[in-house]
Amino acid sequence: MLFNSLHFLLFFPIVVAAYFLLPFKYRWAFLLGASYYFYMCWKPEYVLLLLVSTLIDFYAGIQIGKAASPQKRKLFLLLSLSSNLGILFLFKYFNFLNASARSLFAHFNIFYNVPMFEVLLPVGISFYTFQTMSYAIDVYRGDQKPEKHFGMFALYVTFFPQLVAGPIERSTTLMPQFHERHSFDWHRTIDGLKIMLWGFFKKIVIADRLAGYVNQAYNDPANADGINLLLATYFFAFQIYCDFSGYSDIAVGTARILGIKLMANFERPYLAKSVAEFWKRWHISLSTWFKDYLYIPLGGNRVAKWRWCANLFIVFLASGLWHGANWTFVVWGALHGFYLVFSILTGDGRSKLRRALALDRLPGLVKISQILITFHLVLLAWIFFRANHLSDALLIIEKISLALTGAVVPAIGKLINMPDLFFLLALIALMNLYERCQPSLQVLLKRRLATVALASLLFWAIVVWGAFNNQQFIYFQF
Repeated sequence: MLFNSLHFLLFFPIVVAAYFLLPFKYRWAFLLGASYYFYMCWKPEYVLLLLVSTLIDFYAGIQIGKAASPQKRKLFLLLSLSSNLGILFLFKYFNFLNASARSLFAHFNIFYNVPMFEVLLPVGISFYTFQTMSYAIDVYRGDQKPEKHFGMFALYVTFFPQLVAGPIERSTTLMPQFHERHSFDWHRTIDGLKIMLWGFFKKIVIADRLAGYVNQAYNDPANADGINLLLATYFFAFQIYCDFSGYSDIAVGTARILGIKLMANFERPYLAKSVAEFWKRWHISLSTWFKDYLYIPLGGNRVAKWRWCANLFIVFLASGLWHGANWTFVVWGALHGFYLVFSILTGDGRSKLRRALALDRLPGLVKISQILITFHLVLLAWIFFRANHLSDALLIIEKISLALTGAVVPAIGKLINMPDLFFLLALIALMNLYERCQPSLQVLLKRRLATVALASLLFWAIVVWGAFNNQQFIYFQF
């Protein structure tokens, strides 16, 4: 079920009403049933895969808690990790690796006839497998006691607001909330609705309107010129931000109305002054997951510099693969890994150069320069993230380079007319201004009149300018 659908607008009020009308002891069962229904609206049979993952990790958690010896504890942890990664490999990566192997063997004229695995990629599989794995790891580490109530554990895995695109929640913060009694609260409901409305605005008005122009250019780069491809790349940077952060806002707001607090997943990432800072602001639940469960176990930065660089690069390769079974995502992850390694290796030299040029006396200029450089490094990587194939990404970069060097005549009107361009730029600017000023606006928005005015403005903006095409959220494919 899509958040941006009439189905959800009917489903959610019914869930909220029934949830708070039911006695507390039955609420978990109702919410679990609603979550399974939410997922089954996409493809009912794949709920069995979700159930299998839930059963394995529930059993593994119980057995880890019971095991007397470290060997047995490790054995059941391996059961959880191998099962989840095995499911992820089979459904998400088998065809990718199989096709890559077929191409490699064909290059050397070697016979290769392993059939493809003809199934659809289950929605949200990367999210819920990572969430269940983190539970097993936390139990193994002693950070989380094994959950003995299967229904509560299943609800932790399937909680519908964040089931298919996060945030990826830790059992230590989310699971205890399902055991708490929550009463209906008007103030919390108003807060949740405001967050949801802002998420719908970012998704339906900005992201989905930008999507048409981005898709037109990126799905046929051979017939698009460099300036249009450059514009589409800028558009994509804000499309993916508004799409994914919009989903996260709707998830956070939805959960808040039910009395559940989810973590913030974004914190104005395009204002980051370095790529390292960008990853502290972008998809925070995933970046912290990789930090806690991969980067630190590899040694983090408490090792020799070459090993530290290798750890970072491995983490970002894994992050690229997590996002999708395509070489474009691998290159995207590798680029971010390269950025961070390059930053570490050149850190001392850049500091000396900044002092030699007396740039420390101009902190404002340095800050703006850092933000612009970081944004454009991220923008370059987005080309690989959005391109359908590596060859498309390289063609897009080539055409943009030619356009920027003046080797071709720009023709921006082929992609978008000027009124639409200025309108979209104004929407992006207003969105950034609102998020920049949001902390200051919180005091004002505590007043009922200001809240009603803002909500009305967002509502009518969605009605008048929204792209109501039920376009799927980008991160559903992961």
